[in-house]
Amino acid sequence: MTEAFYLPSGDGVFLPTPHTAGPWTPDAQHFGPPSALLVRALEEVEAPHASQLARVTVEILGPAPLKELSVRARVERPGRSVEWLTAELSHGERVVARASAWRIATSDTTAVATADAPALPSPDGLPASNWPEGWHGGYLEAVEWRSVKGALDEPGPATVWGRQRVALVDGEKPSPLQRLFVLADSGNGISNFLDPREWWFINSELTVHLRRPPLGDWIGVDAATLVGPNGIGTATTTLHDTSGPIASGAQALLVRPRQAG
Repeated sequence: MTEAFYLPSGDGVFLPTPHTAGPWTPDAQHFGPPSALLVRALEEVEAPHASQLARVTVEILGPAPLKELSVRARVERPGRSVEWLTAELSHGERVVARASAWRIATSDTTAVATADAPALPSPDGLPASNWPEGWHGGYLEAVEWRSVKGALDEPGPATVWGRQRVALVDGEKPSPLQRLFVLADSGNGISNFLDPREWWFINSELTVHLRRPPLGDWIGVDAATLVGPNGIGTATTTLHDTSGPIASGAQALLVRPRQAG
């Protein structure tokens, strides 16, 4: 098997590999790799000056099949200091996901930068963390997971480190933000407290606010899920590199017994 989530076919077209398969069904992708592919397209949009993506929202419009996908990105609203970008991921005529992002001109604010919260314990030497029974491999096995607090196969909030075992696109080294988004969509799974064999808790979107890009290969995800009384939940995450927190993420969740369809 190719050691990448996607094989490039040229002209913005990519073929998913089995590494992208999600935990709910092997016929649809986990949305970490598609989110990172959208971010890759956003990063390729030419910038007139030094700038950084400050907020990215991925709207999930349907399952992403393990079939050829095309991705396009553009500037929707140019600006000297703040720009609004969009990207679209499609299978044939069907749009699978749309992303929007605010790109902000960078400047030196070191003198007024706020202090970070304490860094997570180093991933070195931490125990491997395994996912609950009943979930499919694919993506879950394409990432190395190590537990900081809680565990992936135990219910409730958890903090883990994750590191890609495979590239995002074959033949490329993923950018720092691409590595971040491969992991950012996992908050609801990491902090699950419902039996995935009996319940759906699927996100319809992912929103990430960034302060800076991550350093290094490891991404820390400190996640918690809250569920309301009407089938709606929220998973919130603090995203780290080994130096400390770098971003915050949130996912809106559909929560429903699996037998309910």
